[in-house]
Amino acid sequence: MRLSVPSIPLLSTRPPAPTRSLQEAIERVAAFLLPGNVTILTGAGVSVDSGIRAYRGHDGRYMNPNYKPLFYHQLMDESRAGHTFRQRYWLRSYLGWPAIRDTTPNPTHYGLAALQYARVAPRIITQNVDGLHHQALNLRPGIKNNSVLELHGSLHYVHCKHGHAVDRTTFQDWLSAANPQWKAFLDETERTGNKPRTNPDGDVAIEHLGTSYTSFIVPQCPSCLLEDRVNSVHKPEVIFFGESIPQPVKDQSFRDVEAADRLLVIGTTLATYSAFRLLKRAVELGKPVLLLNVGPSRGDSIEEIDRIDMPSGLIIRDVVRAVLYVSPPRNYDSKKLTAAPIRGTTASENPVVAKMLQSGIVKPPEDDTQPGAR
Repeated sequence: MRLSVPSIPLLSTRPPAPTRSLQEAIERVAAFLLPGNVTILTGAGVSVDSGIRAYRGHDGRYMNPNYKPLFYHQLMDESRAGHTFRQRYWLRSYLGWPAIRDTTPNPTHYGLAALQYARVAPRIITQNVDGLHHQALNLRPGIKNNSVLELHGSLHYVHCKHGHAVDRTTFQDWLSAANPQWKAFLDETERTGNKPRTNPDGDVAIEHLGTSYTSFIVPQCPSCLLEDRVNSVHKPEVIFFGESIPQPVKDQSFRDVEAADRLLVIGTTLATYSAFRLLKRAVELGKPVLLLNVGPSRGDSIEEIDRIDMPSGLIIRDVVRAVLYVSPPRNYDSKKLTAAPIRGTTASENPVVAKMLQSGIVKPPEDDTQPGAR
C-alpha cells in the first residue's frame, strides 16, 4: 500500500459529535480505558501543544492551502530534476530541523506514556514522525521497540539510496559543513528569533527565498565514498507520498489492533488510508472504538464508533488519574498482558507515574489557534 495524498472531503451526513463538558469527556474517555488492553492510534493533533503545527484546522481543511507535498519518486529521481527536488527538500529540512530537534513532549504524550507504563494501554501506533512518544517513554526517537509503532517513520534518521544510515543530527552537521552561507543564515534566525514556519514533517516554507535553494549542496554519502561510489541521494526515514509503507510495519499495525480489546484514536482526521484502515479493522472485529479529535474526520461516516470533539490536552491528565488511581475492574483479564496493570494505590504512589503526570510543555504554535490533526 502506497501513501497517497489525502484528497477526500472530511464531511459526512452523520451529525457532529455531541457537545460534552470537560467532566463528561473525562468520564467518557476514562470509562473507555478502564477495562485496559487498549491500543492507541495518534495523529498530528497530539503534538500541537508541543509547538508542532497540525496539517488540518478545526474545519478539516489544510492549514496551508498551498500545501504541495514532495513525492517519493521526485526525491529519489537521479536526473537533474531529482537533484533540484533534493536541494529544495533538504534546504527546507535543514532550516526546519532545529525546531523539531528541540521540541519536547506535552501532557498528552506523557499521559499516554503513563498508560503504557502502567500497562493499561501497552501499544501506541502513531502517524507522527517527531519522536515525541519515544521521548515521553525515555526511549531514543526512531529506534524500533514494542511500545511505539511509527506508522510513517521518523525524522530522526537519514539513509542514502544504498542503505547507509546516519542520525539526523549528524546529517545536519554535514549539511552545515557543505553550506556555510546557509549555516550563517540559520544562525541569524536563531539569534533574532525570526524563525521560519515549521511544518509537521519538519520542513519550512521557503517560497519567499525564491530560487536560492539551487545553491544548496547536498553532501556525498561518506560510506559510499569509502566504497568508491559517488552518491548524494539521501532520504529521511519517513514515508513519503507515493512510497509504500514497509510490510513489517503494516503487519505490526494490524497485529497491534487485533491484540487489543478496544481502540482509542486521538488527534487525527484519519485522512491517510494507512490509519483509517486500522480503525476499519477494529470495527470489523467488533472492537469498541473511541475517537477523540477536534473537527471532522474520515471516521465520522462509521456509525459504530463513538466520538468526542475536544483537544486531548484539555483532559488527558485527569483521564489518566481517573483510570490509574482506581482498582482494576473485576472483569479485567490480565492474562492478555505480559504483566498485571499498575492500578490503585500502587499507581498513585508510583514515582514514575507521578513524574509523567507532572511533565509536559504546553506551547502551541502562536498562529494556529485551533488544534487540528493529520
